[in-house]
Amino acid sequence: MVAQCADDLVVLRPEGMYCPPGDFFIDPWRPVERAVITHAHSDHARSGHRRYLAAAPAALVLKARLGGISLDTLAYGEPVTINGVTVSLHPAGHVLGSAQVRIAHGGQVWVASGDYKAGPGFAAEDATCEAFEPLRCDTFISESTFGLPVYRWKPQSAIAADINAWWAANAAAGRASVLMAYSFGKAQRILAMVDAGIGPIVCHGATENLNAAYRASGVALPATRMVSDGLDRADLRRALVLAPPSVQGSTWLKRFGDYADAFASGWMQLRGARRRNAVDRGFVLSDHADWPGLMRAIAATDAARVIVTHGQVPVMVRWLQAQGLEAQAFETEFAGETGAEAPDTAEPAKPAAADAAPIDETGVSPA
Repeated sequence: MVAQCADDLVVLRPEGMYCPPGDFFIDPWRPVERAVITHAHSDHARSGHRRYLAAAPAALVLKARLGGISLDTLAYGEPVTINGVTVSLHPAGHVLGSAQVRIAHGGQVWVASGDYKAGPGFAAEDATCEAFEPLRCDTFISESTFGLPVYRWKPQSAIAADINAWWAANAAAGRASVLMAYSFGKAQRILAMVDAGIGPIVCHGATENLNAAYRASGVALPATRMVSDGLDRADLRRALVLAPPSVQGSTWLKRFGDYADAFASGWMQLRGARRRNAVDRGFVLSDHADWPGLMRAIAATDAARVIVTHGQVPVMVRWLQAQGLEAQAFETEFAGETGAEAPDTAEPAKPAAADAAPIDETGVSPA
């Protein structure tokens, strides 16, 4: 845990991460007067706050998930003063509208990352959200969902080619391709990646609701349909079906007859993850930074102090300390990437020890 100092710009309270001079919270997990929200996943954006502040691109997805909230928005990079504290929101590259929170006060600059992904050169692979923007600061509050060296993502183009080849092979064999992925963020990223010429794309209602918010926000997605639209059996046998993980084993899947199924998640990097999820295929695709991405993002901040939140916290803290940084941890209620769709706040599955490469005390794999 963090040894908190009197002049810290962010401290922990029972409600969540709190900025004392600004009198606001960042992604609080209990109801508060003023909440600055990094993105609309429900472990970060919860109902019950009196006032919300978020990046403008997040507005429609936040309202789709939380209803009629009192929401103020900022353009990326636009500063606002809250009780003498300068606050601005900057792209995190996680999902539509995701933002890092930059706080400047009393000669200090702190940045709270929220969830983020940061590819090589901070390039914009994901067409559904703005790329991660590195920000220099004195203290960086970073997630660590995939904070182990075993997690290293392939280029998105390679993942898209794998998904398209799997879908095309299934369609040629007369089987629907059921791809389970989070309804918000992951599903829309997949939609923007795939070759819509292979066949029709069918979305579960939970996914389609978020597709509408993305389209209304100006994100280009291919045409999608729902089962209730009256697709015939021939179309269903060629279809890519995007659905949340909660459909696994449900009667909803019976309408597709003979189908192949797959799961898209960063956890698919681990040996045995596909077996434990009982699917035919696993695609390693995450909206969180992998190990190189975490290291890249932290180095770009030039921060002397790093506070690690959810994920592989002990490994990250030890590694950063070994690099000469002042590294500590916040104990938060954020979940990172989980194997379940509902609730988003479910505890993430812990990787089995045998699945990951061995890690020494500095957090580095000897492999």
